[in-house]
Amino acid sequence: MATEVRLVKAGMTMTEGAVAEWYVPDGAEVEAGQPLYRMETEKIELEVEAEASGVVRHLVAAGATLEPGGLIAYILAPGEAMPAGAAPGPGAVLPASPNGATAPAKASSAVTLEGGRIPSSPIARRLAKAAGLSLSAIAGTGPGGRVVEADVLAARATPHPTLGVVADAPREILASPLARKLAEQLRVGLARVTGTGPGGRITKEDVEAAASRPSTASAISAVQPSARSTLHQPGQRIPLRGMRKVIAQRMHASLQQMAQLTMTMDVRMDEAVKLRQQLIDEWASEGIRPSYTDLVIRAVARALGRHPLLNATMHETEIELFEDVHIGMAVALDDGLIVPVIRDAGRLPLKEIAAESTRLAEAARSGTLGLDDMTGGTFSVTALGMAGIDAFTPIINPPNVAILGIGRIRDDVGWDGDRPVKQQRMTLSLTIDHRAVDGAPGAAFLGSVRDLLEAPYRLLV
Repeated sequence: MATEVRLVKAGMTMTEGAVAEWYVPDGAEVEAGQPLYRMETEKIELEVEAEASGVVRHLVAAGATLEPGGLIAYILAPGEAMPAGAAPGPGAVLPASPNGATAPAKASSAVTLEGGRIPSSPIARRLAKAAGLSLSAIAGTGPGGRVVEADVLAARATPHPTLGVVADAPREILASPLARKLAEQLRVGLARVTGTGPGGRITKEDVEAAASRPSTASAISAVQPSARSTLHQPGQRIPLRGMRKVIAQRMHASLQQMAQLTMTMDVRMDEAVKLRQQLIDEWASEGIRPSYTDLVIRAVARALGRHPLLNATMHETEIELFEDVHIGMAVALDDGLIVPVIRDAGRLPLKEIAAESTRLAEAARSGTLGLDDMTGGTFSVTALGMAGIDAFTPIINPPNVAILGIGRIRDDVGWDGDRPVKQQRMTLSLTIDHRAVDGAPGAAFLGSVRDLLEAPYRLLV
């Protein structure tokens, strides 16, 4: 029976995406779990694996833009015909056999794709670019000769005259397929457009803005993403587009659709500070450096087991309580926030939470998050303590019903009888959806998190 391949939905706010690249040619065979295509949206880029084994028949060509859930291909059993009414899209043509008949073919092991592109994973391309290596000189060990991360790391660690170090390589232009298509239609050179997407990627809104400006003003110089914040000047008009536009729409909708209530509670952090330093020393040889946010995430995961009302989502006629705990952690990028997810946080020990939070933060900033990294969060945590903030009002990340904000650790004074005692304190700010959670259960949850952080050695068991 034919297996449908549909454009995945990466997050609730995704409205469209593009099949940026097919990893398996039309008519070739694929194995379940093998990378099938690369999808791009205005926020992320991710690889999608095949869910079944068989012969791939494309229904759309690379670069096609569809709504989430759009049918893009079938995976057929050997000899199986296409479903009735289905027809390959433009550019999806099976290779011809020597006798002129059309027949499925094995995936090619060639190291180049149509147009001379080297089959490679996104992280492999980024690593090669950073190391100044040419992908064409690296032998790929992935499916179909695809260059993967391990290949680039091996090439980087083993200098060889044939690796072709790139000198003065031209600047790679990062742009979504939507932006490239629009730029071609409007005759806008991407080299003169400054990207506002993740990692400086050019979005369709950037192209529209460049096309609306006079030609003398649209010759924009190449600005590093990290330096873009220095360009903000009084009186400037900043277009609402890309990630900033998505965040604005989502946060506004969150406040419109929920009855949000924020409450705060102070936590004595003296013991947590001691524990963290001990763990930093103990885990240094493994390259794991736990943060205070990691301690809070571990405490939240434990507390959610006792207070399941906060690990839930609202439907029109019911409240669904989740069995698993998947905690989203807000990561700040140049253009806004992204919320990757620590999956099964309720089952992970503190060391694994620390390692996973580091991996997710690095992947978010390099643009290499996968689909599982971005979806399925049941509760969110966000921190502003590093910015010197004591308490704030975090906005719930739909479809969650609660979010916890983490303030800074500050010197404070407590009392031992009539004697003042120096303490280190932190304020936690919990926002709940009052439709699903009342104030008392919210306060009880916050109290459980506080108790775990004030006796933090319980977080190790």
